[in-house]
Amino acid sequence: MAKEEEKKETTEKSETEQAPEAETSQEPLKSAEENPGEENPAEEPPADESADEKKSAEPDWKDQYTRLLADFENFKKRTARDREDTYRYAEADILKDILPIVDNLQLALAAVAGDKTGDGEAFVKGVKLVFDTFMSTLRDHGAEPFDSVGLELDTDRMEAIAHLPSADFDEGKVSIESKKGWMLRGKVLRAAQVVVSSGRPAGDKSDKDSAGAK
Repeated sequence: MAKEEEKKETTEKSETEQAPEAETSQEPLKSAEENPGEENPAEEPPADESADEKKSAEPDWKDQYTRLLADFENFKKRTARDREDTYRYAEADILKDILPIVDNLQLALAAVAGDKTGDGEAFVKGVKLVFDTFMSTLRDHGAEPFDSVGLELDTDRMEAIAHLPSADFDEGKVSIESKKGWMLRGKVLRAAQVVVSSGRPAGDKSDKDSAGAK
């Protein structure tokens, strides 16, 4: 009997000692269940997504370089064009100063053209020689005169100084060219000064004849 009681006490004592161990072993499990976030931190974004975002935030250097190169090429072309125009039309002011000399030579030739006595023949030849030399020099530099008489008034190339009736030209046509116009390599060097017809004179016979024919 005494042995059975002693054995029973020993068994109870052993169970009592093992119980706290079981409780202790369950505490970490409980703690993990109550605080799941402590052992499972927030997942980091994938490396590929991070790299794509970083790449999109950076400037496109290749595109910027291509645009800059295109702008530079356009600038070079524009500069070359401007420089060429400067060279081509650098003499424009000089030629403009020469043109009045040509005008005076033309007037001198026209003044002696009707001389039938022959006294001014040598003079005419001399003036004509100077005139022809001037014209040749001007053409060598790209300057060319243009005719205006009989044409419609072109305000880009002609300057109307008067409107007068004309028996020979319809209204709006150039009837008289008082100063010849000049072009320099396709651009107007000097506009022609012209008189524009305002129509047939009142009582013109040609008008009456045309009216009678109708």
